Amino acid sequence: MEKRISLSTPTMHGNEIEYINEAFERNWVAPLGFNCDGFEHEMAEYLSGDSGEEFHALSLVSGTSALHLAIKLAGVKPGDVVLCSDMTFAATVNPVSYEFGKQVYIDSEYETWNMDPKALEKAFEKYPDAKAVMLVHLYGVPAKMKEIEEICKKHNAVLIEDAAEALCATYDGKQCGTFGEYSAISFNGNKLITTSGGGMLITKEKSARDKAFFWATQSRENTIWYEHKEIGYNYRMSNIVAGIGRAQLKFAEEHRDRKEKIYRRYEEGFKNLPVKMNPYLKDTKPNFWLSCMIIDEECPVDPMHIIKVLAENNVEARPIWKPMHMQPVFAENDFISASEKAVNEDIFARGLCLPSDIKMTEEEQDYVIEIIKSCF
Repeated sequence: MEKRISLSTPTMHGNEIEYINEAFERNWVAPLGFNCDGFEHEMAEYLSGDSGEEFHALSLVSGTSALHLAIKLAGVKPGDVVLCSDMTFAATVNPVSYEFGKQVYIDSEYETWNMDPKALEKAFEKYPDAKAVMLVHLYGVPAKMKEIEEICKKHNAVLIEDAAEALCATYDGKQCGTFGEYSAISFNGNKLITTSGGGMLITKEKSARDKAFFWATQSRENTIWYEHKEIGYNYRMSNIVAGIGRAQLKFAEEHRDRKEKIYRRYEEGFKNLPVKMNPYLKDTKPNFWLSCMIIDEECPVDPMHIIKVLAENNVEARPIWKPMHMQPVFAENDFISASEKAVNEDIFARGLCLPSDIKMTEEEQDYVIEIIKSCF
Protein backbone atom coordinates (compact mmCIF):
# COMPACT_ATOMS: atom_id res chain seq x y z
CA MET A 1 0.00 0.00 0.00
CA GLU A 2 1.41 3.40 -0.99
CA LYS A 3 -0.33 5.34 1.78
CA ARG A 4 1.23 4.75 5.20
CA ILE A 5 -1.17 3.42 7.82
CA SER A 6 -0.21 5.07 11.10
CA LEU A 7 -0.56 3.99 14.70
CA SER A 8 -2.48 7.09 15.81
CA THR A 9 -2.37 10.64 14.45
CA PRO A 10 -4.32 13.87 15.14
CA THR A 11 -7.83 14.15 13.74
CA MET A 12 -8.82 17.77 13.16
CA HIS A 13 -12.33 19.01 12.41
CA GLY A 14 -11.86 22.56 11.16
CA ASN A 15 -13.51 24.34 14.08
CA GLU A 16 -10.10 24.59 15.75
CA ILE A 17 -9.20 27.52 13.49
CA GLU A 18 -12.07 29.61 14.88
CA TYR A 19 -10.56 29.55 18.36
CA ILE A 20 -7.08 30.21 16.99
CA ASN A 21 -8.30 33.17 14.91
CA GLU A 22 -10.02 34.70 17.92
CA ALA A 23 -6.76 34.55 19.85
CA PHE A 24 -4.98 36.31 16.97
CA GLU A 25 -7.71 38.90 16.55
CA ARG A 26 -7.60 39.72 20.26
CA ASN A 27 -3.76 39.60 20.20
CA TRP A 28 -3.79 37.06 23.02
CA VAL A 29 -1.25 34.50 21.86
CA ALA A 30 0.80 34.20 25.05
CA PRO A 31 0.31 31.70 27.90
CA LEU A 32 -2.86 32.25 29.94
CA GLY A 33 -5.96 33.84 28.42
CA PHE A 34 -9.60 33.20 27.65
CA ASN A 35 -8.99 29.92 25.81
CA CYS A 36 -7.00 28.51 28.73
CA ASP A 37 -9.77 29.54 31.14
CA GLY A 38 -12.44 28.10 28.86
CA PHE A 39 -10.58 24.84 28.26
CA GLU A 40 -10.09 24.29 32.00
CA HIS A 41 -13.72 25.03 32.83
CA GLU A 42 -15.07 22.85 30.02
CA MET A 43 -12.78 19.93 30.91
CA ALA A 44 -13.68 20.08 34.60
CA GLU A 45 -17.36 20.21 33.65
CA TYR A 46 -16.98 17.26 31.28
CA LEU A 47 -15.19 15.12 33.88
CA SER A 48 -17.78 15.95 36.52
CA GLY A 49 -20.73 15.00 34.30
CA ASP A 50 -23.78 14.26 36.43
CA SER A 51 -21.76 13.15 39.44
CA GLY A 52 -22.15 16.40 41.34
CA GLU A 53 -18.43 16.32 42.17
CA GLU A 54 -16.36 19.43 41.65
CA PHE A 55 -12.99 19.32 39.91
CA HIS A 56 -10.42 21.99 39.16
CA ALA A 57 -8.28 21.91 36.03
CA LEU A 58 -5.00 23.59 35.09
CA SER A 59 -3.88 23.64 31.44
CA LEU A 60 -0.16 23.01 31.02
CA VAL A 61 2.50 22.44 28.38
CA SER A 62 2.44 18.64 28.76
CA GLY A 63 1.04 15.69 30.66
CA THR A 64 4.52 15.26 32.14
CA SER A 65 4.43 18.75 33.67
CA ALA A 66 1.02 17.90 35.15
CA LEU A 67 2.48 14.77 36.75
CA HIS A 68 5.44 16.74 38.08
CA LEU A 69 3.14 19.25 39.77
CA ALA A 70 1.06 16.35 41.13
CA ILE A 71 4.19 14.85 42.69
CA LYS A 72 4.96 18.20 44.33
CA LEU A 73 1.37 18.59 45.56
CA ALA A 74 1.57 15.09 47.04
CA GLY A 75 4.51 16.29 49.13
CA VAL A 76 7.11 13.92 47.71
CA LYS A 77 10.51 14.82 49.14
CA PRO A 78 14.02 13.44 48.49
CA GLY A 79 14.11 9.76 49.40
CA ASP A 80 10.33 9.30 49.58
CA VAL A 81 9.03 6.10 47.98
CA VAL A 82 6.40 6.31 45.24
CA LEU A 83 4.80 3.02 44.16
CA CYS A 84 4.46 3.24 40.38
CA SER A 85 2.80 1.33 37.56
CA ASP A 86 5.60 -0.63 35.93
CA MET A 87 4.17 -0.98 32.43
CA THR A 88 4.03 2.56 31.11
CA PHE A 89 5.96 5.27 29.29
CA ALA A 90 8.90 6.84 31.14
CA ALA A 91 7.07 10.19 31.32
CA THR A 92 4.84 8.68 34.03
CA VAL A 93 7.67 8.02 36.44
CA ASN A 94 10.36 10.56 35.53
CA PRO A 95 8.72 13.33 37.62
CA VAL A 96 9.41 11.28 40.76
CA SER A 97 13.09 11.69 39.96
CA TYR A 98 12.64 15.44 39.42
CA GLU A 99 11.80 15.68 43.15
CA PHE A 100 14.50 13.10 44.07
CA GLY A 101 11.96 10.51 45.16
CA LYS A 102 12.43 6.76 44.73
CA GLN A 103 10.29 4.75 42.31
CA VAL A 104 9.29 1.23 43.29
CA TYR A 105 7.65 -0.58 40.38
CA ILE A 106 4.46 -2.62 40.72
CA ASP A 107 3.63 -5.49 38.37
CA SER A 108 0.37 -5.76 36.41
CA GLU A 109 -2.45 -8.30 36.36
CA TYR A 110 -3.76 -10.00 33.21
CA GLU A 111 -7.38 -8.77 33.45
CA THR A 112 -6.57 -5.15 32.53
CA TRP A 113 -2.76 -5.09 32.09
CA ASN A 114 -2.77 -2.43 34.83
CA MET A 115 -1.33 -2.25 38.35
CA ASP A 116 -2.05 -5.42 40.31
CA PRO A 117 -3.76 -4.63 43.65
CA LYS A 118 -2.21 -7.78 45.17
CA ALA A 119 1.27 -6.63 44.17
CA LEU A 120 0.49 -3.14 45.49
CA GLU A 121 -0.53 -4.54 48.88
CA LYS A 122 2.64 -6.60 48.92
CA ALA A 123 4.65 -3.45 48.16
CA PHE A 124 3.12 -1.64 51.13
CA GLU A 125 4.21 -4.52 53.37
CA LYS A 126 7.78 -3.82 52.29
CA TYR A 127 7.42 -0.03 52.08
CA PRO A 128 4.78 0.91 54.72
CA ASP A 129 5.76 4.59 54.59
CA ALA A 130 5.37 4.94 50.81
CA LYS A 131 4.25 8.50 50.15
CA ALA A 132 2.16 8.04 47.04
CA VAL A 133 0.88 5.64 44.38
CA MET A 134 1.34 6.59 40.72
CA LEU A 135 -1.29 4.67 38.77
CA VAL A 136 -1.64 4.42 34.98
CA HIS A 137 -4.70 3.43 32.92
CA LEU A 138 -2.78 1.62 30.20
CA TYR A 139 -3.92 2.24 26.60
CA GLY A 140 -7.14 3.81 27.90
CA VAL A 141 -8.25 0.73 29.88
CA PRO A 142 -9.32 1.57 33.46
CA ALA A 143 -7.40 -0.09 36.27
CA LYS A 144 -9.02 -1.89 39.23
CA MET A 145 -9.89 1.35 40.95
CA LYS A 146 -12.04 0.06 43.80
CA GLU A 147 -9.31 -2.18 45.17
CA ILE A 148 -6.51 0.33 44.59
CA GLU A 149 -8.42 3.21 46.19
CA GLU A 150 -9.08 1.08 49.28
CA ILE A 151 -5.40 0.12 49.55
CA CYS A 152 -4.27 3.75 49.26
CA LYS A 153 -6.72 4.85 51.96
CA LYS A 154 -5.67 1.99 54.23
CA HIS A 155 -2.02 3.02 54.00
CA ASN A 156 -2.64 6.79 53.95
CA ALA A 157 -0.92 7.17 50.58
CA VAL A 158 -1.75 9.87 48.03
CA LEU A 159 -3.25 8.43 44.83
CA ILE A 160 -1.96 10.11 41.67
CA GLU A 161 -3.77 9.07 38.52
CA ASP A 162 -1.96 9.14 35.20
CA ALA A 163 -4.95 9.33 32.88
CA ALA A 164 -2.81 10.57 29.97
CA GLU A 165 -4.18 7.81 27.73
CA ALA A 166 -7.62 7.50 29.30
CA LEU A 167 -9.77 10.57 28.56
CA CYS A 168 -13.41 9.41 28.10
CA ALA A 169 -12.76 6.05 29.74
CA THR A 170 -14.95 5.21 32.74
CA TYR A 171 -14.89 2.85 35.71
CA ASP A 172 -18.31 2.04 37.16
CA GLY A 173 -19.66 5.09 35.31
CA LYS A 174 -17.04 7.48 36.72
CA GLN A 175 -14.50 9.21 34.49
CA CYS A 176 -10.86 8.18 34.66
CA GLY A 177 -8.91 11.16 35.91
CA THR A 178 -11.37 11.79 38.76
CA PHE A 179 -10.28 9.06 41.19
CA GLY A 180 -6.88 10.38 42.19
CA GLU A 181 -6.27 13.20 44.60
CA TYR A 182 -4.33 14.58 41.64
CA SER A 183 -4.59 13.42 38.03
CA ALA A 184 -3.00 14.18 34.67
CA ILE A 185 -4.35 14.12 31.12
CA SER A 186 -2.25 14.35 27.95
CA PHE A 187 -3.11 16.13 24.69
CA ASN A 188 -0.05 14.93 22.79
CA GLY A 189 -0.47 14.49 19.03
CA ASN A 190 -1.35 10.80 19.23
CA LYS A 191 -3.91 11.01 22.07
CA LEU A 192 -7.71 10.82 21.87
CA ILE A 193 -7.87 14.60 21.48
CA THR A 194 -4.87 16.82 20.89
CA THR A 195 -3.61 20.36 21.32
CA SER A 196 -0.47 19.39 19.33
CA GLY A 197 1.31 19.21 22.66
CA GLY A 198 -0.10 19.88 26.09
CA GLY A 199 -1.62 18.43 29.21
CA MET A 200 -3.89 19.17 32.13
CA LEU A 201 -3.70 18.73 35.88
CA ILE A 202 -6.95 17.78 37.61
CA THR A 203 -7.38 18.38 41.35
CA LYS A 204 -10.21 17.95 43.81
CA GLU A 205 -9.34 21.06 45.81
CA LYS A 206 -9.16 24.60 44.42
CA SER A 207 -6.32 25.42 46.80
CA ALA A 208 -4.23 22.64 45.19
CA ARG A 209 -5.00 23.97 41.73
CA ASP A 210 -3.99 27.48 42.86
CA LYS A 211 -0.70 26.21 44.29
CA ALA A 212 0.06 24.33 41.08
CA PHE A 213 -0.75 27.49 39.08
CA PHE A 214 1.74 29.39 41.24
CA TRP A 215 4.51 26.87 40.57
CA ALA A 216 3.64 26.71 36.86
CA THR A 217 4.07 30.48 36.48
CA GLN A 218 7.63 30.59 37.88
CA SER A 219 6.43 30.87 41.51
CA ARG A 220 6.10 34.60 41.14
CA GLU A 221 4.92 36.34 44.31
CA ASN A 222 2.11 38.89 44.15
CA THR A 223 4.29 41.99 43.99
CA ILE A 224 4.79 44.65 41.33
CA TRP A 225 8.40 43.48 40.91
CA TYR A 226 9.54 39.93 40.27
CA GLU A 227 9.90 38.25 43.65
CA HIS A 228 10.45 34.52 44.16
CA LYS A 229 10.48 32.57 47.42
CA GLU A 230 10.20 29.13 45.76
CA ILE A 231 11.55 27.48 42.63
CA GLY A 232 9.03 27.67 39.82
CA TYR A 233 8.53 26.39 36.28
CA ASN A 234 7.42 27.69 32.89
CA TYR A 235 4.61 25.17 32.51
CA ARG A 236 1.58 27.19 31.36
CA MET A 237 -0.26 26.34 28.17
CA SER A 238 -0.44 28.81 25.28
CA ASN A 239 -3.78 30.50 24.69
CA ILE A 240 -3.60 29.39 21.03
CA VAL A 241 -2.97 25.75 21.94
CA ALA A 242 -5.80 25.83 24.48
CA GLY A 243 -8.13 26.98 21.69
CA ILE A 244 -7.32 23.81 19.75
CA GLY A 245 -8.14 21.80 22.86
CA ARG A 246 -11.51 23.50 23.32
CA ALA A 247 -12.48 22.64 19.76
CA GLN A 248 -11.21 19.06 20.06
CA LEU A 249 -13.05 18.41 23.34
CA LYS A 250 -16.36 18.76 21.49
CA PHE A 251 -15.43 15.60 19.53
CA ALA A 252 -13.95 13.53 22.36
CA GLU A 253 -16.86 11.08 22.65
CA GLU A 254 -17.05 10.72 18.87
CA HIS A 255 -13.33 9.88 18.77
CA ARG A 256 -13.83 7.31 21.54
CA ASP A 257 -16.67 5.63 19.65
CA ARG A 258 -14.61 5.45 16.46
CA LYS A 259 -11.72 3.94 18.42
CA GLU A 260 -14.05 1.25 19.76
CA LYS A 261 -15.20 0.36 16.24
CA ILE A 262 -11.56 -0.23 15.30
CA TYR A 263 -11.10 -2.48 18.34
CA ARG A 264 -14.25 -4.49 17.48
CA ARG A 265 -13.14 -4.99 13.87
CA TYR A 266 -9.80 -6.35 15.04
CA GLU A 267 -11.59 -8.55 17.57
CA GLU A 268 -13.78 -10.02 14.82
CA GLY A 269 -10.92 -10.27 12.33
CA PHE A 270 -8.69 -12.22 14.74
CA LYS A 271 -11.34 -14.58 16.15
CA ASN A 272 -9.73 -17.65 14.52
CA LEU A 273 -6.15 -16.69 15.39
CA PRO A 274 -4.21 -17.68 18.55
CA VAL A 275 -4.36 -14.10 19.86
CA LYS A 276 -6.43 -11.98 22.25
CA MET A 277 -7.16 -8.26 22.32
CA ASN A 278 -6.10 -6.12 25.29
CA PRO A 279 -8.67 -6.96 28.00
CA TYR A 280 -10.89 -4.83 30.22
CA LEU A 281 -13.32 -5.31 33.10
CA LYS A 282 -17.09 -5.62 32.56
CA ASP A 283 -17.91 -2.61 34.73
CA THR A 284 -15.55 -0.35 32.76
CA LYS A 285 -15.78 1.49 29.48
CA PRO A 286 -12.33 1.93 27.92
CA ASN A 287 -11.62 4.67 25.42
CA PHE A 288 -9.84 2.08 23.22
CA TRP A 289 -7.08 4.62 22.54
CA LEU A 290 -4.81 1.91 21.16
CA SER A 291 -6.00 -1.54 20.12
CA CYS A 292 -3.44 -4.10 21.21
CA MET A 293 -3.15 -7.84 20.91
CA ILE A 294 -1.29 -10.55 22.76
CA ILE A 295 -0.22 -13.81 21.14
CA ASP A 296 -1.16 -17.04 22.93
CA GLU A 297 1.65 -18.57 24.99
CA GLU A 298 1.87 -21.80 23.01
CA CYS A 299 2.12 -19.97 19.67
CA PRO A 300 5.68 -19.57 18.34
CA VAL A 301 4.98 -16.39 16.35
CA ASP A 302 7.11 -13.47 17.55
CA PRO A 303 5.36 -10.06 17.79
CA MET A 304 8.52 -8.40 16.48
CA HIS A 305 8.16 -10.49 13.32
CA ILE A 306 4.61 -9.16 12.86
CA ILE A 307 5.79 -5.58 13.42
CA LYS A 308 8.54 -6.13 10.84
CA VAL A 309 6.15 -7.56 8.23
CA LEU A 310 3.69 -4.71 8.80
CA ALA A 311 6.49 -2.16 8.39
CA GLU A 312 7.51 -3.78 5.10
CA ASN A 313 3.92 -3.15 3.96
CA ASN A 314 3.90 0.50 5.07
CA VAL A 315 1.95 -0.13 8.26
CA GLU A 316 3.04 1.23 11.65
CA ALA A 317 2.81 -1.00 14.73
CA ARG A 318 4.77 -0.93 17.97
CA PRO A 319 5.75 -3.18 20.85
CA ILE A 320 3.88 -2.89 24.14
CA TRP A 321 5.49 -0.39 26.55
CA LYS A 322 8.72 -1.89 27.85
CA PRO A 323 8.31 -2.20 31.64
CA MET A 324 10.14 0.40 33.71
CA HIS A 325 11.97 -2.19 35.81
CA MET A 326 13.57 -3.46 32.58
CA GLN A 327 14.84 0.00 31.62
CA PRO A 328 18.61 0.52 32.14
CA VAL A 329 18.05 3.89 33.83
CA PHE A 330 15.94 2.20 36.54
CA ALA A 331 17.96 -1.02 36.86
CA GLU A 332 18.56 -0.44 40.58
CA ASN A 333 14.91 0.27 41.46
CA ASP A 334 12.85 -2.35 43.25
CA PHE A 335 10.14 -4.32 41.42
CA ILE A 336 7.24 -5.99 43.24
CA SER A 337 5.15 -8.79 41.72
CA ALA A 338 2.44 -11.01 43.16
CA SER A 339 3.19 -13.71 40.57
CA GLU A 340 6.02 -16.20 40.25
CA LYS A 341 6.56 -14.95 36.70
CA ALA A 342 6.47 -11.20 36.10
CA VAL A 343 3.21 -10.44 34.28
CA ASN A 344 4.61 -7.30 32.63
CA GLU A 345 7.59 -9.12 31.17
CA ASP A 346 5.23 -11.70 29.68
CA ILE A 347 2.86 -9.11 28.17
CA PHE A 348 5.83 -7.20 26.75
CA ALA A 349 7.21 -10.40 25.20
CA ARG A 350 3.93 -11.46 23.55
CA GLY A 351 2.07 -8.22 22.82
CA LEU A 352 1.99 -5.44 20.24
CA CYS A 353 0.09 -2.21 19.54
CA LEU A 354 -1.93 -2.10 16.33
CA PRO A 355 -2.80 0.81 14.01
CA SER A 356 -5.64 2.64 15.73
CA ASP A 357 -5.93 5.87 13.76
CA ILE A 358 -9.59 6.89 13.52
CA LYS A 359 -9.02 8.13 9.97
CA MET A 360 -8.10 4.58 8.93
CA THR A 361 -10.73 3.22 6.53
CA GLU A 362 -12.33 -0.21 6.88
CA GLU A 363 -10.48 -1.29 3.75
CA GLU A 364 -7.17 -0.19 5.26
CA GLN A 365 -7.93 -2.01 8.50
CA ASP A 366 -8.85 -5.17 6.55
CA TYR A 367 -5.47 -4.83 4.82
CA VAL A 368 -3.75 -4.76 8.22
CA ILE A 369 -5.76 -7.75 9.44
CA GLU A 370 -4.87 -9.82 6.38
CA ILE A 371 -1.15 -9.07 6.78
CA ILE A 372 -1.28 -10.18 10.41
CA LYS A 373 -3.17 -13.34 9.46
CA SER A 374 -0.43 -14.16 6.96
CA CYS A 375 2.11 -14.19 9.78
CA PHE A 376 0.37 -17.21 11.34
